[in-house]
Amino acid sequence: MKTSIKTFILGLTLISFTACNAKNKKPQQQELAEVIKTETHPEKNNQFIKVALLLDTSNSMDGLIDQAKAQLWDVVNELSYAKCGDEKPNLKIALYEYGNDRLNSREGYIRQVIAFSDDLDEISKELFSLTTNGGSEFCGHVIQTSLNQLEWGNNPDDLKLIFIAGNEPFTQGSVNYKDASTNANEKDVTVNTIFCGNYDQGVSSYWKDGAILTNGDYMAIDHNKATVHIASPYDDDILILNKQLNKTYIAYGSAGRLKSAMQANQDTNAEVYSKANAVKRTVSKSSRFYKNKSWDLVDAVEEKEVVIEDLKQEVLPEELKGKSETEIKAYVSKKKDERASIQKKIQELNTKRKKYIAEQTKTETNNGLENAMTKAIKEQAKKKKYTWDCLVLK
Repeated sequence: MKTSIKTFILGLTLISFTACNAKNKKPQQQELAEVIKTETHPEKNNQFIKVALLLDTSNSMDGLIDQAKAQLWDVVNELSYAKCGDEKPNLKIALYEYGNDRLNSREGYIRQVIAFSDDLDEISKELFSLTTNGGSEFCGHVIQTSLNQLEWGNNPDDLKLIFIAGNEPFTQGSVNYKDASTNANEKDVTVNTIFCGNYDQGVSSYWKDGAILTNGDYMAIDHNKATVHIASPYDDDILILNKQLNKTYIAYGSAGRLKSAMQANQDTNAEVYSKANAVKRTVSKSSRFYKNKSWDLVDAVEEKEVVIEDLKQEVLPEELKGKSETEIKAYVSKKKDERASIQKKIQELNTKRKKYIAEQTKTETNNGLENAMTKAIKEQAKKKKYTWDCLVLK
């Protein structure tokens, strides 16, 4: 047993879920008191990329967690260009930690950090909150737990992936990883394994076998390798646009103030980690995956979560209290147009940024977390006819 890996990897790792997390919904009584919602609308697109990340948070994986913090936004940005036919799938990410002595031993030292969610700020917050401690890592058990607890759905076009990272033998624990793999195949979930250490050692400790049983990928990474952040001439302009982008959000309801503060806090987390990470987060905020209908009036109206005519005065921000319905609609429309314009500028600058970075790293090889995950995702996505519609992507 080890003081083992500590981790996180947002590596797009495992995932599934339904359209709405109970955790993200407001109690019915409170919801009715705040806003009268329209009838339930089907999502514009009910196809998903569902990723579940299973991270060992035992002692030896500080480097893995650092890589996850650094590369979460890289993974999200890569996936934002995915297409299946004419459809652009939604993204749901779930996060588990395992192998930490602080966790419940009766549950296999496993904790669901967050169920399938599209709330990227919440996912970032939970990722940055992970801490390591010694413990026992039971790979089969955490895989089976994620299969049991998450809502993977039955859509055959969904891309359903688990990424599990660690460095202890894959065979530990009372749940046989082969049985968990059988269950994964029944749910059409692909298990990808990421061994933190020597490739051959991972093979001999059955991490490769754990992937093969579901036609997943086995990868070995140097989790202690520092993430290289390459500055570009476009970074400062992108960060200026991020400040402008934040001003287009209209916080409403009881969740508005807290969620707006969380948005700012996750900007700070990214920036404290590195300037490049803050740039990547800004790019994610300009993508179609960054939606905040639970607290932002622009997204709520666009997603038909609320009808302006039915909004109660008490849920409105100060700048809209006492305004007429016509004035509120005009204000929301103005912020929507401003946001679209800013997001377009960010995407244009990011295209130039990616081209610049590609020129600087032509001869560099990378066996880090983000590279391992995106490579596996793209290869497995081909089997379900997924394509990537951005030429600047590797």
